[in-house]
Amino acid sequence: MAGSKNAALAIMAASLLTPEPLHLRNVPRILDTALMAEIVQAVGGRSKHDGEGRITLQATQVTDRVPAQMAQRMRASIVLLGPLLARTGEGRLTRPGGDQIGARRVEQHLRGFRAMGAQVEETEHEIIARSQGRLRGARIVLDLPTVTGTESLVMAATLAEGRTEIFNAAREPHVQDLCRLLNKMGADVRGAGTDQIVIYGGRRLRGTDHQIVPDYLEAGTYAIAAAAAGGDVTIEECPNEDLQQALLKLEEVGVQLEQRNRTLRVRRDPGRTLQAVDMGTWVHPGFPTDLQAQYMALMTQAQGSCVISEYIFENRFQHATELNRMGASIEINGRDALVTGPRQLQGATVGVSDIRSGAALVIAALCAHGVSAIEQAWHLDRGYEDLVEKFVALGADLERRPAAVPAGRRVEPA
Repeated sequence: MAGSKNAALAIMAASLLTPEPLHLRNVPRILDTALMAEIVQAVGGRSKHDGEGRITLQATQVTDRVPAQMAQRMRASIVLLGPLLARTGEGRLTRPGGDQIGARRVEQHLRGFRAMGAQVEETEHEIIARSQGRLRGARIVLDLPTVTGTESLVMAATLAEGRTEIFNAAREPHVQDLCRLLNKMGADVRGAGTDQIVIYGGRRLRGTDHQIVPDYLEAGTYAIAAAAAGGDVTIEECPNEDLQQALLKLEEVGVQLEQRNRTLRVRRDPGRTLQAVDMGTWVHPGFPTDLQAQYMALMTQAQGSCVISEYIFENRFQHATELNRMGASIEINGRDALVTGPRQLQGATVGVSDIRSGAALVIAALCAHGVSAIEQAWHLDRGYEDLVEKFVALGADLERRPAAVPAGRRVEPA
């Protein structure tokens, strides 16, 4: 598996915490990491990559402002606010753009910064955080676990004076990988992977070498694709421990799984009937919201009806309309989707609204009769390294055709 997109973005932002070089390996070669490298350069750092997933970042000098046109292209840019505030005493960030899958509330980030002594000003288009001198340690209680909020606050706390406690912290694998990286840089971060993270700040951070963890969401996508389309697929370097809820659902659906060390074998006879199984997304270690769309595509091929509940984002069923255009039977009622199957999907021209909906439409197209054309496929390039090539290697009839890329999106993968 390629390196985790979500881990890589936060870890690249952490390069702003030190003037020394950060050498990263297994960075996924996708558009989002390329954009984050551009942002690091835009705020005063340097970026060097070899095209093979190795990147060196060095932020000898750092400015306090992320260029608006860059922040608007990626929602994960919010993680930059903590490092900029802690390093320079001020962070200015245009409200992030990116996938329109629902609100990503930033008030928890900002409340945490205020608790650490920062003054935070919000305008319609911009967030400005300032501190007089160093930030100070604080007790921060998050009302809901937030991945980017936890990451940004942890990074800020590493340079703050004293002890910071973050309660109800996010526990996702990419949060844990960021904390491992920070400790290698000389920070003292404890409790990663639990709902309480404690940071003893004020230490000077240094450069280091770090390998990004494999992407459990990419692995889950290919596992669900194998279940939906049928076949026998072995996923190497698969972080099985991070996928337990998703794998449990696949077993309940009727898929054969073998977990050994860092491999996952997924087997499904195309003639075997899959069973519809209800699912609700939740924060880690619950079922990942970033696999919900793919699971919905799988459920179009299962016998019976099931309810898929999306508890993380309120606008993450946009793929349902496109799946229905292919012949699926999906009814949306608020945060619940009723999926009835199995349905013989038919090839159609469909549009991608975000990274994971794009993956769901690819899975549906693999199950459909006829030819499907997936438009706005550049979304997939934001989150999946060599997706077409990997599916072709598994036997899929899939090809990429030239298409217009929206202005500002033509970025070469790192």
